[in-house]
Amino acid sequence: MSEASLYERLGGETKIKAFVADILKNHQNNPVISPRYSQAKKSDEELIRLVTALICQGTGGPQTYDGMSMLAAHTGMNVAEAEFVAVLDDILAALRKHGVGEREQAEMLAIAYGMKAEIVHQ
Repeated sequence: MSEASLYERLGGETKIKAFVADILKNHQNNPVISPRYSQAKKSDEELIRLVTALICQGTGGPQTYDGMSMLAAHTGMNVAEAEFVAVLDDILAALRKHGVGEREQAEMLAIAYGMKAEIVHQ
């Protein structure tokens, strides 16, 4: 019997969308990165849609992410290491708030950390 995908263990699209909304709220309230979100070119709803699709597709769900690559989205932003760490902290806080298991938290952080080279550019 095969193990459930991370997507299934996270609870599918509805639960992923719920914690993504909280990740965005955390970012908007985090003084380290909130200025970036006050200048966002996309609405909150569009950011939530895109990040939800990215996570769903990246964790084994049937959804298709149709946004920019992480490299393209972050080129020219000069994202600092401290900002990246703040993002990881915000993700972890949202996952914990939604009762995501420790194993799944670790997997999500590993996925996010795996994108670091595409995001952090100083």
